[in-house]
Formats: sequence, structure tokens, C-alpha cells
Amino acid sequence: MKGIRLHLGMRYAGIAVLVVVVLAVPIWAPRVLRRFAFFHVRRIEIVGAHYLAPSDILARLHVDTTVSVWDPTEPLVARLAIHPEIERVFIHRKLPGTLVVHVTERAPVALVPSRDGFRAYDAVGKPLPVDPLRVDIDAPVLLKPDTGVLRLLGEMRRDMPSLYGQVSLVQRVGRDELEMRLRGVTVLAMTSVTLRRLADLEPVEADLARRQTRVSEIDLRYRDQVIARLQ
Repeated sequence: MKGIRLHLGMRYAGIAVLVVVVLAVPIWAPRVLRRFAFFHVRRIEIVGAHYLAPSDILARLHVDTTVSVWDPTEPLVARLAIHPEIERVFIHRKLPGTLVVHVTERAPVALVPSRDGFRAYDAVGKPLPVDPLRVDIDAPVLLKPDTGVLRLLGEMRRDMPSLYGQVSLVQRVGRDELEMRLRGVTVLAMTSVTLRRLADLEPVEADLARRQTRVSEIDLRYRDQVIARLQ
């Protein structure tokens, strides 16, 4: 038994020395190392996937134990990059037999009603292949697809996450106005509203809370004014 352990130890030590030597000549290193079964892929780690099922990612990679970690990763990246839910992807190796797949998903910013239930949309107005019945999506409801409103929600999600988290419903009222529901309060604004203008809501809400005053509507449509209508 001791002799077997010694033999295995010498074998792994030899491979480790070979890796160090080969990596010193990076041009031909991968072609040499991929011949060894020691570097066949035995594990795939997925980082950053929340809306996509890991099984979907693995199916698209189509990697089995005959593949070496030293095989080119560009074809694997290309297979995932065409998925409509994936914005960016890169893969790195964790020796001796692991590929680590990092994905950045397109984030849903709104749920829009459709004939088949709710459908998720991203900030550029693209529908996403995410099933709200399968995965929890914390996003407001937008009654109709609207690229301008989706862009605004995307900016809110990125730069004002606390305010975005309070929005439950958004709809366009007429041609130039928006109606939003924030924690039971209706907020009226122009479709051209900016994040800076929406930031005016915070001190108003804080002041109303101090006074223990309940409002039904906050109006941001008038320049340099915030009008609160009491319940």
C-alpha cells in the first residue's frame, strides 16, 4: 500500500512539474496538457446565474468528461453568448479539472401582462425567456410594453434601487404622463421625468411621515413643485 501511494505521489508530482515547465512556453502548453486524462473536465461551476436554470447552461455548453480544460473556451463562450437571457459570459480554468462559467444575465425590470401570463422585459425593451412561475422576479408590473418606461425603470433599478423596489405598477396616462404606484401611493410624472426629479420624492415622503400625514397622490408634473394630495 505504501508503495502504491509513493507511486501515485511521484506521478502527480511529475505532472505538476510538467505543468510548470509547459506553462513557461504558453504557445504549445495547451496542446501538450490536453492529452492527459488528468486534465479532463470533471466539474463545471456556474457563477452569476439567477434566472437561468443551471441545466440550461450545461445543455448549451455540451461538455463531457472527454473534454480537456485546456481545450479552447471560445466555442463554449459562443454557445452561451447567443442565449437571449445572457448579456456577457467568460470562462476560466480551475486546475486540474474544473471550468468556471461566469454569466451576467439581462435583468428583468418589469413584468408585462400577455395572453400567456406575465412576461419579463429588460431595460432596452427586449422580452426575456424567463418564466415568472418558475423563478421569483421582483419587478413592477407595466401594463403595456413601452421602451421609454422600461429604460426609466432600468435606470431606477441601477441607480435608485430603494425607490425602484417600492414601485409596484407603472402605466402611461395619455401621451406624455406616467402613473406609478409606490407603496400604495399614486405618483404622477411626465414621461420625460429624470432620476433627479424622482429623488424629490424622498424628502417629501420623509416629511409626511414625520407629520403622520397620509396621502393618496404625489404630483411631480409641475416644474419645481411637489404637490401632495391628502387622503
